Amino acid sequence: MSLLLFLRGLVGVLVVFAITTYVVTQSLWTTFIQTVICAILLQIGYFAAVLFMVWRSGGKNSRGAASRSDDSIQTTGPEEQPSAKISQLPGVSGSQHP
Repeated sequence: MSLLLFLRGLVGVLVVFAITTYVVTQSLWTTFIQTVICAILLQIGYFAAVLFMVWRSGGKNSRGAASRSDDSIQTTGPEEQPSAKISQLPGVSGSQHP
């Protein structure tokens, strides 16, 4: 999700929350305090969700990388290592340094 899309949604939710709170309480001060608390809770929830997704994907990647590196160690000896061929990227000029 892009930052602009996230911020647009966050501001939209906070505006709707603020309008609803003001209609119910008829107090600007209470509306402001409750909207700030709502914004803080939304940020905590967003941070926790991102942290959970990173934690969940980190376990899969580390296990997968470990098994791939074990396989490559067992099947590839020093005499069987493929030679690396470096090619020019399209649209990129060559290096000016020797």
